[in-house]
Amino acid sequence: MASQVNFDKVVRGQRVVLPDEICPAEICIKDGVIAEIRKGSASSFEAGVEVIDAGDLYVMPGVVDSHVHVNEPGRSEWEGYVTATRAAAAGGITTIVDMPLNSVPSTTTLAAFQTKLDTARDKLYVDVAFWGGVVPGNEGELQAMIAAGISGFKCFLIHSGVDEFQHVTEPDLHKAMQALQGTNSVLLFHAEVDQPIGTQTSTSPQAYQTFLQSRPKAMENHAIQLVSDMCQQYGVRCHIVHLSSAEALPIIRTARQRGLPLTVETCHHYLTLCAEDIPDRATQFKCCPPIRERNNQEELWDALKARDIDMVVSDHSPCTADLKLLDTGDFVAAWGGVASVQFGLSLFWTNAAQRNLTVRDLVDWMCVTTSDLCGMGHRKGSLEVGKDADLVIWDPDGTFTVTEDIIQHKNKVTPYMGRVLKGVVHRTLVRGNTVFSSGTFSSQPMGTILLKPTN
Repeated sequence: MASQVNFDKVVRGQRVVLPDEICPAEICIKDGVIAEIRKGSASSFEAGVEVIDAGDLYVMPGVVDSHVHVNEPGRSEWEGYVTATRAAAAGGITTIVDMPLNSVPSTTTLAAFQTKLDTARDKLYVDVAFWGGVVPGNEGELQAMIAAGISGFKCFLIHSGVDEFQHVTEPDLHKAMQALQGTNSVLLFHAEVDQPIGTQTSTSPQAYQTFLQSRPKAMENHAIQLVSDMCQQYGVRCHIVHLSSAEALPIIRTARQRGLPLTVETCHHYLTLCAEDIPDRATQFKCCPPIRERNNQEELWDALKARDIDMVVSDHSPCTADLKLLDTGDFVAAWGGVASVQFGLSLFWTNAAQRNLTVRDLVDWMCVTTSDLCGMGHRKGSLEVGKDADLVIWDPDGTFTVTEDIIQHKNKVTPYMGRVLKGVVHRTLVRGNTVFSSGTFSSQPMGTILLKPTN
C-alpha cells in the first residue's frame, strides 16, 4: 500500500523571505495552505509531490495591493476582473482589494456589494477583497455590509470624479463615524478638500504646472487635519489613501504620538515620478492628488523609512484611452488616474534598491501592512504555517522594459511606457496554484473572493 502524500506541493529556494530571516527553506503546501516550513538543506519528499525549485531567486509572500479600481460592472470598458487580476498575477500580486467607485452601481449598499460579488465570481486570477463606500445618507447600510464581509469603507472629501459616488461633508462624516464605532472596521479617506487656489502662474490647459497648481498641498493638509480630528473624536480606525503632500506629515506624526488609530499609504507614482520630469500634454501622468516636485518626493521616501508612512500601493485607476485626451493634451479636462497594478513590485524595487532598502522592507510595506489594513492579515502577507500559500518567485537583479505587448490591464495607457524596471517576476502562486509563470497564465482563473471575518 502506497504511503500517504503529506503535501501537495513544495516550493524550495535559497532565499526564502520568512518573518524572522531570509534563508534556504522549503515551503510545504497542503490544500492551498502552508502546512510546514523547513529551514536549511533540501529534503526528500514522497512520489507525487510537486517540487518547485526557485534556486537563488527570491521566494517571498505574494504582494497585497489594497488600492485597485477594477470598475466592473458598469465601466468594464475601463477595466474588468479578468484583465485586472491577470495584470496583478503577472506582477507578483496575489491579492487585490477593489475600490467601491467607478463601477456602476458603486459599492455603497448591501445590494450593490452583492452585485459586485456576483460579477467577480469565476473571473479572478488572484484573490480579491472589497472596499465599500461611505456617501451621504448611507450610514444605515454600513453595519450590514460589515456583516457580509466588506473589508472596510472609503469616502471622498472632494468630488470623486464620478457623479454617482458623492463626496461627504463633515455632518455626513459624523453620522458614518457613529455607525462605525465599535465595529473594528476602517474608514479610508481620499484626503483633499476644496481650498482657495490663489494666483496661478500657469494657465495653459496643456501645461502640467497648470494642473499641479490647481491641486495644491493645502488641499491635502487641511483634509488630513480633519481626518485626524475625526479619528480622535470617535476612535474609529482611519486610513489616508495616496498621500502625496509631504507637508501633511507633521499632522500625521502628531496624531500617532497621541495614539490615534491612523494609518497612511503612498503610491508608486509619487515615489517614482516627479513634476519636473512631466512633459506638457502628457496626460497619462495625471492623477489626484497630483504628482509633486522632487524635493517633496524625497520627503515621502524619508517618511517611509521612518515608518511615518505604513504602506505602498498602486492606486491602479485606469480608463479608456479617449478619456485621457492624449490628442489634445488637456490636463484640466483629462481623466485623472495612473494605470500601474502590474508593475508595482518592480517600480518599488527599482527605486528602493537605489536607496539601500531591502526585500524585507518591501515585504513590510507591500505585503504585511496592506493585508492587515484590509482585514486579511490572518491569511495573507507573510510566509507562516497556517496562512495561504501565496508566493511570488522573482529575480531582484533582472530588468525589463515596459512595452505595450506585455501589459495585461485592459487599457495600455501608462506613464511607465518605455521605462526600464528592475525586478522580474518568474512565478506567482495563489493558495498553492501557479497562476502566472514566465509569461503564461493558468488555463482558468484560480482566484477567489475574500470576505473579512466579522468576529
